[in-house]
Amino acid sequence: MASTVKDLKKSLQEKTKELDVLHQISESISCNLNLDAVLKQIIEIVVQVTRADACLLYLLDGRGEELILRASKNPHPKLIGRIRLEIGEGITGWVAKEKKPVAIPKNASDDSRFKLFHNLPEDSYQAFLSVPLIVKNEVIGVINVQHKRPHEYNHGEMALLTTIAHQVGGAIENARLYEEMKKKAKQIETLSQVSRTITSNRYLEEILHLIVTMTAEMMDSKICSIMLLHEERLELEIAATQSLSEAYRKKPPLKIGQSISGLAVKERRPIGVLNVTREASYMYPDLAEKEGLRSLLSVPMMLKDRVIGVINSYTSYEHRFTEEEIKLLQAVANQAAVAIENTKLVQRSLQMEEALETRKRVERAKGILAREKKMPEEEAFRLIQKQSMNSRRSMREIADAVILASQLKS
Repeated sequence: MASTVKDLKKSLQEKTKELDVLHQISESISCNLNLDAVLKQIIEIVVQVTRADACLLYLLDGRGEELILRASKNPHPKLIGRIRLEIGEGITGWVAKEKKPVAIPKNASDDSRFKLFHNLPEDSYQAFLSVPLIVKNEVIGVINVQHKRPHEYNHGEMALLTTIAHQVGGAIENARLYEEMKKKAKQIETLSQVSRTITSNRYLEEILHLIVTMTAEMMDSKICSIMLLHEERLELEIAATQSLSEAYRKKPPLKIGQSISGLAVKERRPIGVLNVTREASYMYPDLAEKEGLRSLLSVPMMLKDRVIGVINSYTSYEHRFTEEEIKLLQAVANQAAVAIENTKLVQRSLQMEEALETRKRVERAKGILAREKKMPEEEAFRLIQKQSMNSRRSMREIADAVILASQLKS
């Protein structure tokens, strides 16, 4: 009888603790739509409840292929977003694949499913508890709890963490949807700004700089650049970048087919690379390492069937570009191509107007000299030409001086 009462009291305490935790979760994260803040709060609550030495939270990527470390307690913050696991890979990947929790009381690194990351000190932890985050019967992530010393995870602890995982799954999903909605709104606004920019009366250099600046923000780029094709030399040269790096700005031109950007131009298709520092065809891995560049998406800038350049988007972390991101950058690239062509047409038009006006003034000055000096117009023209060369002034300036002198005489 005494034992039964004791068990009932223990069960009641566990349920009370569970209710307290769920109430705490409900109050702290249910109304929060900032994903990073939600994940941080989840980590803090889990560590507080389990008294864990470390806690890691992985979320499934948009394609449902990889688990990405999004929040943690103890591992270095720079690892957030950089640790990736395929479904089924390691204990974490196994939990996501099987939708089942795993509890290992000691020597967790000896488990056959264990995967060692050299930049994560997971092998220094004895006990390991991993629980799937499930929403509507679909896994969206995994929470890992670790203890440095051996720790027997009892049924109550596992049930509590599983309950927490189910409870926070909805909050995470809401925050992710909100984040996605903000991202799409930002993308639409950026495309709108790019459209307004290309129809403005700005100079080409200013237009290109605005495009790379807005694109870098939209794509979360470490460096975004536009390289234009020099049609005579068949080389790609950097025309604009938002990067302050002098080394990157002075990067040598690329031939068509060279490196990733040159290949994108040659094949007239977008090319994505997960890590340029490990890509054999990438020509400047040392510069990329120095600048902290990892993934690259190069998209050709097309005008109908003609390539005029390429737009590059680099990230500071490994990132698999989605189909949506590729289409988005292609849309920017196409608009940038239109902007470049329109600006060049305007410049050519202005140059033609300038040339016509110069011709009119030279003809007028030639007539004045022929009349005043009583010489053939051909000789008057050569006189203007000679004076232009000797004084290193344009023929229009010489013609204007002749016209002005004639007006002063009269």
